[in-house]
Amino acid sequence: MQRRNAAVVQAAYHATPVFVAKAEGAVIEDVDGNRLIDFAGGIGCLNTGHRAPAVIDAVRRQLDRFLHTSFNVLPYESYIAVCERLNALAPGRGPKKTLLVNTGAEAVENAIKIARCYTKRQAIISFEDAFHGRTYMAMAATSKTHPYKAGFEPFPSEVYRIPYAYCYRCSYSLKYPSCDVHCARHIEDTFKRVVAAESVAAVIVEPVLGEGGFVTPPAEFYPTLAASCRKHGILLIADEVQTGFARTGAMFACERLGFEPDLVTMAKSLTGGLPMAAVTGRAEIMDAPGAGQLGGTFSGNPLACEAALAVLDIIEREDLCARANVLGERFRKRAAKWQAQWELVGDVRGLGAMQALELVRAKATRQPADDETKQVSQYCYEHGLVTITAGSYGNVIRLLMPLVITDAQMDEALDVLEGGLAQVAENSGALTAQLT
Repeated sequence: MQRRNAAVVQAAYHATPVFVAKAEGAVIEDVDGNRLIDFAGGIGCLNTGHRAPAVIDAVRRQLDRFLHTSFNVLPYESYIAVCERLNALAPGRGPKKTLLVNTGAEAVENAIKIARCYTKRQAIISFEDAFHGRTYMAMAATSKTHPYKAGFEPFPSEVYRIPYAYCYRCSYSLKYPSCDVHCARHIEDTFKRVVAAESVAAVIVEPVLGEGGFVTPPAEFYPTLAASCRKHGILLIADEVQTGFARTGAMFACERLGFEPDLVTMAKSLTGGLPMAAVTGRAEIMDAPGAGQLGGTFSGNPLACEAALAVLDIIEREDLCARANVLGERFRKRAAKWQAQWELVGDVRGLGAMQALELVRAKATRQPADDETKQVSQYCYEHGLVTITAGSYGNVIRLLMPLVITDAQMDEALDVLEGGLAQVAENSGALTAQLT
């Protein structure tokens, strides 16, 4: 840690003061020989687990062929194969095409470039509590100010923000379902009072908020939003960087939430731990930019392409979509008891294995329990469980465990999390009842 502090910028934050030595499946071993169960998954990059054997084998085979040529100079078959697979898997009907890039933020940047080029419009609409990355266009679309945006102004213009369907903290102080999903219908008011519909190129949205706290909208939200976009010729971009590749119980969350986006951005668990991202969309949209207008030196790296093909095979072969739903239900069964037992647990929510707890100081006030959330997280890593927090108020514990985690490992991890919640709840006086 002393070496890290001396050599690495302080802005390169890490959630736990633990240095990893090796990892396998859903288990990490640190440099001191301690074993920890991983509920962070490299921030959602390891749905198929640490060092999945098929991924390692695919990368090793590629090492014997070549490491880099740049697809922009000398193309190779694996890049094409990944694009073909993603075209077939991405939600939506009709022919599709794919661009491979390096990171989720880069995918977002390119999706917005493509949308503007295709529509010949400038404006972008994003949502409160959204996170789309740390490059400048992605930061403009991102909502959370600290630590992501403060001090980096000014941001690119023509980005407008509207409230998301965050029912637990409704921006309009309404209640679902009597609200008639006002948040989705509000976009029509935005076109009258904020930015003209005919100026909007795209609406970009995470199907389930990631950094914003794993917020899942009501069933009517996306069909209503998509209908408004179609009415005005506005493209709908689904940022599936964190929700994609079986995390929510489907290959993409869009499939579960009832809408077909025009463009999909993806990254994280696409490769099992190597850097690669993609934009997939309707062919006529993706082909709007001309030759040479999209790409990058390392985009679609050969090792990452081979890893991606192996990951897609694993997800299908091991039916990780079904496994995600099993894990989600296993968590929610335990979490429902915690919510009934402790005033600290305000909300339990999620889709598939993308689950979260929102912690509050009192259920009546819903005051965010940010300090208590840090205490729970610290308890967890001190007792063998790696977790990460989320939410605009820093009071959400999110679950991003590898989907290959065993039942025994899952139960052990939940026991640790329960112990952390119990200790913090009791220390804060938030214990309301004892379960028998």
